[in-house]
This record gives sequence, C-alpha cells and structure tokens, in this order.
Amino acid sequence: MISAGDFRNGVTIEYENNVYQIIEFQHVKPGKGAAFVRTKLKDIKSGGVVEKTFRPTEKCPTARIDRKDMQYLYADGELYNFMDAETYEQIALPADTVGDALKFVKENETVKVCSHNGSVFAIEPPLFVELEITDTEPGFKGDTATGATKPATVETGAQVKVPLFVNQGEKIKIDTRTGEYLSRV
Repeated sequence: MISAGDFRNGVTIEYENNVYQIIEFQHVKPGKGAAFVRTKLKDIKSGGVVEKTFRPTEKCPTARIDRKDMQYLYADGELYNFMDAETYEQIALPADTVGDALKFVKENETVKVCSHNGSVFAIEPPLFVELEITDTEPGFKGDTATGATKPATVETGAQVKVPLFVNQGEKIKIDTRTGEYLSRV
C-alpha cells in the first residue's frame, strides 16, 4: 500500500480495478480547505490517460509489474511467438497486445514482455536497434541541404526518415521510442 502523499512518477498503482502508472503528480495546498494530490494516471492496459485527485492520506495498493526478457521468434498470422530464454517456454500473443512495438525488431531479438498478475499487456523493444536499409532513393552529389531527409525502408519493413547521404544496403542505428535515425553503423 502506498499513500497519495508518497506518490512519485513511474509508480504503478491499482485503483478502481485498473492498473495505472503515475505520469505526473502535484501536491496542492490551497489557502482554504484541505490539501490534496492532483495526478495524471496512465492506464497501462489501454494506454489512456486520466486525471484524478486524492487526499494525501488515501491509500492505494501498489501494482507489481513483471518485466521478463524473452526472445521474439516469429509472427504467425495474427499471433506473435516469444520464448523465455531460461525455461524455453513459448507463448503466443495476439496482434492487439503487441501493437506496433515490434516494427523495429527482427526475429530472434530479445524484448521485454510486461505482465501484471500473469496477463501480458505490453512489449518493450530494445531502446536502440541496428537495421539494414533495404530500399531508399540514392543520394546525389551536391544534395547537402541542412537537415534534409528522405524516406527509407529497413529490413523489418518499417519506414524511417534518413539523411540524404545514407544509401541502400547500409546499417543504421534507430531509437525505437521515437523511430528516429541516430547514426550509421
């Protein structure tokens, strides 16, 4: 149990039969009346954000989120298959659970599978990945406009904006949180 006075960013709580992560909190002490805690909570299963206010003495149970390293094996229609590297146990997750978390992840890469009370709700890809460009327009000598980019397709099929000097067949480093090009490898 955690009291509202002890809320911090990133803490996960169970509230009204849902699991929320605290994105923002603010202790408010009005000149008149009792103090309260204003929060922004993100529903970890649906991704929706709600604003709630709590009395500082109000208590909520903390939610335990399990993050397990698993190897992404392959996609089979609407199911994505993962394997626990320690026990070799395999699980298949539907496309709506996975979302677009795997758009920069190749087969046999390690990802984090997030679950609460045994039910998986999200996949966290590695923060940075190195992928080869499979299709892009060639860069032309003299195309040196500052910050100019062109679309490129990487080996997982995802689209990325890359600088004009990057060519097909090169490996690039991508930030999976934003989908941005970082550098050539």
